[in-house]
Amino acid sequence: MRPIRYLELVCPAGTPAALRTAIEAGADTVYCGLADATNARNYPGLNFSPGELAEGVAFAHARGRRVLVAVNTFPRAGEMALWHRAIDTAAACGADAVILADLGVLDYAASRHPGLRRHLSVQAAAANPLAIDFYRARFAISRVVLPRVLAVAEVAALVARIGVEAEVFAFGSLGTMVEGRCYLSSYITGRSPSSDGVCAPAEHVAYREDGGGLLACLGAAVMNRFAPGEARSYPTPCKGRFVTNGAPSYLFEEPVGLNASAILPRLKEAGVTALKIEGRQRGRAYVAEVVGAFRALLDALDEGRPPPAVASRLRGLAEGSQETFGAYREGWR
Repeated sequence: MRPIRYLELVCPAGTPAALRTAIEAGADTVYCGLADATNARNYPGLNFSPGELAEGVAFAHARGRRVLVAVNTFPRAGEMALWHRAIDTAAACGADAVILADLGVLDYAASRHPGLRRHLSVQAAAANPLAIDFYRARFAISRVVLPRVLAVAEVAALVARIGVEAEVFAFGSLGTMVEGRCYLSSYITGRSPSSDGVCAPAEHVAYREDGGGLLACLGAAVMNRFAPGEARSYPTPCKGRFVTNGAPSYLFEEPVGLNASAILPRLKEAGVTALKIEGRQRGRAYVAEVVGAFRALLDALDEGRPPPAVASRLRGLAEGSQETFGAYREGWR
């Protein structure tokens, strides 16, 4: 394996082609999921068959890179077989780690495949030392993916106490910051992002012209209305614009993307192990551009050089063409 320097660049791979693209663009590690409800990006045309996963792992390992498999949704009662099979498949394919959230799935992985490294998914929403220590002591997790609710100072304080590696998000879509706890989409579509792995499934999405504007609909519900020329976003409930007190507004979260590229030195000083780029549902062009930009930034930081000018490249790829530091900015509450 290629040795990891101070910050591991963990990049999305929604398809086998995206996996190859991410690695060629400079990813240290890619994360992906199987083509079923066991991962939180269960969309048509995405994800891997067991054969594709085995080929992807072989491709990555031949180049000294790592592959993580997300098995990070929550099985319904009595329906564990699919999740058990996903763990078995990841192990058989030689994955470097599995990313898990559910207690039962964690227990199965720890007991049946003790040699398979376990990362705690952001879906578990573990954001304090006691919670993380529980998962470390009970299931021997090696890494926690921290929820996007912590300021940089809080990340640093947490890293100093938890005794496992910490991975944080650096770029990509933001939700309502209730990782693993959002069921809004299920009330509209009948499919849960936490158990079915899909928020606002594509078959329920429709766009309709309306008086010169564009309506973005999820099922029978209108999520947003965009004026001509206005930046448009995918109609998820958390980023819908709703009329309250007679005026439309974003009640939960604006369609805006996280971009922490300007504060990488601070994240390094906080002691994080890895930076995660979100976007398994995005295409190869997005993967190549974002991974390449972050690779250049991290190489410059590692070598003590000034950061390259990548801000405009990244801004154009942010959701809604808007970007934010999110909770990393102290005082966001």
